[in-house]
Formats: sequence, structure tokens, C-alpha cells
Amino acid sequence: MNRMIGVALSSLLVASLIAVGASQAVSRGIAAEPSTNLAADPITISGIVGTEKGPFFADPQVKQRLAAFGLTVNVDTAGSRQMAATKNLKDYDFAFPSSAPVADKIIRADKPISTNAPFYSPIAIATFQPIVEVLRSMNVTRPNIAGYQSFDVAAYLKLASKGTRWDQLPGNASYPAKKAVLVSTNDVRSSNAAAMYLAIGSYVANGNKPVSNQAEINKVMPAIGQLFLGQGYSESWSESSFEDYLALGIGKSPMLLTYESQFLEYQLRKDGSLKPDMVLMYPVPEVQSKHVVVNLTPGGVRLGDALQNDPELQRLAAKHGFRTVNPSVFAEMTAGSGRTPPAQLSQVIDPPRYEILESMINRLAKLY
Repeated sequence: MNRMIGVALSSLLVASLIAVGASQAVSRGIAAEPSTNLAADPITISGIVGTEKGPFFADPQVKQRLAAFGLTVNVDTAGSRQMAATKNLKDYDFAFPSSAPVADKIIRADKPISTNAPFYSPIAIATFQPIVEVLRSMNVTRPNIAGYQSFDVAAYLKLASKGTRWDQLPGNASYPAKKAVLVSTNDVRSSNAAAMYLAIGSYVANGNKPVSNQAEINKVMPAIGQLFLGQGYSESWSESSFEDYLALGIGKSPMLLTYESQFLEYQLRKDGSLKPDMVLMYPVPEVQSKHVVVNLTPGGVRLGDALQNDPELQRLAAKHGFRTVNPSVFAEMTAGSGRTPPAQLSQVIDPPRYEILESMINRLAKLY
């Protein structure tokens, strides 16, 4: 019966996707009435997920809760951009990238049954308190009224455009390194987080509006190229670079682009991994990285519905630092865990269309 319903929904929802466009589909999630069912027949499904969600699916509590819905879930991990560009998804029940533009690309190519957006995470910058203080004198960082640190991207671009080194900053006795003042990112050719950073930087370089055509790409590339090409070697995946941040400290990466969820996951563990001087900054403007479940089979639909609609799975997502559909779940989980993350972020922008973002990334790739 479930299979018959899934097939019927597939035809109706694919038609809906064509009619309203993939972007609208992702923004609201394409689904009929939630089909979450604790009494459903047990099945094993497989999916491909962004690397930052690997720990979530490996969590024994998550596995146990999914089993209550009759779901055994096996996952492969990949960079979200790699997922859309090079992975053959025909053998998977679902894909779970880390951004709406990548999900849109998959939707157009693979015609899913439905989508769900069970959680999201802002792009952030993991740094250290001495770095915050040094950059405050340059008007790059400032405490927000809610108590968290803002990172002014426009002021930062001015520093980066001049090739400014840390040892050239006035009064900098905390980190006088002879290297450029740059945020470290993963390889933009494979990393969604780096692509979202590109979206933010290009927005500011384009006069505070999304890049939308080739002429605007040509305009912003000189400023954007410096942000990436001046870094040297970049890791491919966000998990490995964040582990370096934790283990190697300020000497390796004084500023590391990350997902808020990765920092908060360790903060919530309270296991000593985060040192007292480790701080999270939020870029202004900001991009929210929406984690979209693209349901390719009826089994994928069951998973997507469970992740979005089950209160316990939402709580477990918040335990891993993700912001949930119900904001109160995230707020309750993070309260008292350390520095409380902001309830809301101002000046949140949308990334460019997938094709525009890819065009900028391809231009950068030719310069590596």
C-alpha cells in the first residue's frame, strides 16, 4: 500500500515541481501529509549525505530512534557539490546535501518524490579571542547587541584586497604572524561551506546584491580570487579542517570557515575539545545553509518525514548543533551550554543560482 501511495505521489509531485520550480520546492519542502509512522514495516535504505552530517547518522541514539520507525539507514558521505556534480544517485534512496542550490540541481536532474528541510545551519567563522580583539581595532569584528561576535565582510574585503598580513595590523602583539589576514576554507571546488563563503563575498563585492550574470561575475572575480588563492593548501572536507582547528589551534588556522553546527556540537559535548579562548563569529551578511533531504524512493520519503516531524529526531539534530524546524527545540538544547548562539541572525542573504555559483567556482578552479 505504501509503495502504491509513493508511486502516485511521485507523479503528482514531480508535476508540481515542474510547475512551481525547484527553488520554491526546496524553500517549502515538497510533501503530502506527513507519513511518519512508528508501525511501518522495517526496511533498510541507503543515502548520500554531506560530510558534516556523518556524526549525526553515526549517533547510536539516532540509529535507535530511526529503528523505531522501521528504518535502518546506511550512508555514504561526500561534499555536497560533489554530490550534485559527479555522483550517480540511482542506487540511493535519498540525497542529503547542505544547501538549497545543490538540492535544486539534484531535483532538476533526478526528479524526486518529495523533499524535506528538517534543519539548517548558518555559515560561521571559528576563531580565537585574541584574533577577535586584533580585528576589532580594524572594525572587522564587533560584539552584537545579543552578545555574539559579528564579522564585517565589507571591512574584511578591504584588508584582503591589500594583501594585509597579521604582523602589519597596528598594535597586534597577540598574533604577529607573517601571513595574510585570510579566513581559511575548505577547497571551494568540493566544499559547500566554501561555496557559501563565495556567495557571501561575491554579494558584498557586487554592491550588496547577488551575482546574477556574466558581467557581474567578471566584476567580482578579482576580489573573490584573493580570498581563496591566497590561502595555500585547503582540505577537501569540513570535518578534517575542523579537527585541525581543535587540535592545532591558532597557529594553523586563526580563522576557519565552518558551519555553526560543527562548533556547537563540540560545545554541547562539554568534553574539553573547545578551549576557553575558542570563539564563533557570524559574518555580516550571512547565509543559512539549508540541509535538504531529497527523497528519491518511498523509503527516502519515510526518512525525510521522520527527520522533519519527529520531536525526538529534531532534539537529536539540535544535540548535533543543527537549528531545527521548531526554534524552541534548538533554544532549549543550547541553553546553558556555553556562549548562547543568537536566536536570529540579521542580514541573511540568499546565495546565487546554482549555475552562477558554479560559473564562479569554475573560474576559480582554473586559477588553482
